[in-house]
Amino acid sequence: MARSDYYKLLGVDRKASQADIKKAYRRLARQYHPDTNKDAGAEERFKQISEAYDVLGDPEKRKRYDRGGSVFGGAGGPFAGGGAAGGAAAGDFGSFSDILSGIFNTTTRGGVRTKPAAERGRDLETTVGLSFEQAVEGAQVPVSVSTNAPCKTCRGTGARPGTSPVVCPVCNGRGVESQGQGLFSITRPCARCQGAGTVIEEPCPTCGGQGRLRELKKYRVNIPPGVKDGSRIRLPGKGEAGLRGGPPGDLYVVTSVSESPVFRRKGDNFEVEVPITVAEAIRGADVEVPTLHGTKKLRVPGGTPHGTVQRLRGEGPPVLGKGPSQRGDIHYRFVIDVPKDLSREQQDAVEELSKVMNGNPRESLLRQAKGDAA
Repeated sequence: MARSDYYKLLGVDRKASQADIKKAYRRLARQYHPDTNKDAGAEERFKQISEAYDVLGDPEKRKRYDRGGSVFGGAGGPFAGGGAAGGAAAGDFGSFSDILSGIFNTTTRGGVRTKPAAERGRDLETTVGLSFEQAVEGAQVPVSVSTNAPCKTCRGTGARPGTSPVVCPVCNGRGVESQGQGLFSITRPCARCQGAGTVIEEPCPTCGGQGRLRELKKYRVNIPPGVKDGSRIRLPGKGEAGLRGGPPGDLYVVTSVSESPVFRRKGDNFEVEVPITVAEAIRGADVEVPTLHGTKKLRVPGGTPHGTVQRLRGEGPPVLGKGPSQRGDIHYRFVIDVPKDLSREQQDAVEELSKVMNGNPRESLLRQAKGDAA
């Protein structure tokens, strides 16, 4: 992999948290997504952003990258320099083969390394933008994701067509080499084959011996009705290709839902603010309110206080995972609309009303406050 400044590509500091890295990736992915951005270079920029997140979004790959090593292990990887494995004490040698197995996905039998185990491909994540209506009703939307796919030229072997990887001449296929030190010997990954047990003498001209290439794959994803902002939809087997014949990972599509100017999400329900006049709050009224499919009438009882909530059962969004017939509610919050500017006639009317309604609504409050002070 080319040595790029992945932090600069994502526009984050080297000390950024994993959450900040994910947030930056989602923002840039939405900006340069080839399904929505048709500018020249947007697709290539999207691939670069995805490649950067592929490394920085994985804590282990990020550690190796920060140390200046290969994000795939091997030279400059987890055993570069005098690390814990390279400088192990004599008492640690018994478990060293277990450490190698955990890091290189290999098994050892009698000190002889067997073929590397198949490795499942990494899960991928991408974000798709949805309108409010698409989130409520469901939709089928295009999704593009940059992923490592098997090279079609070498079919994933990394070797030039007509050739094959050969047994490493240094370790004879064991993937490890031993160095004697008195009564003891230290076993470490083979420097020639990077622990693979085989070497590619004639690399594939297309992938340069990697066996995989960065590729932009496009899918059409069915968005179920009722998804929320941040919902995750799993597409099994659509993630990154596996290694050594391993199965592919999964693709997770995260929804980014546009806000509605009318409806606000409250769990499985919607909330709507409904302005009413002072007169309607005092004497009561029948008011028209919006629903997802038109309007309906609600009765405002006389003497309704500011902030009173009424609800229409089953008129809200579909409840995700419970079928289209299971829907939430719509909560209507009545907000008394107090005019700032009054005509002369309105001022006179308010003055007359204040003379008739001459009680003090704060009398009980002040009486209780005096009692607490005493």
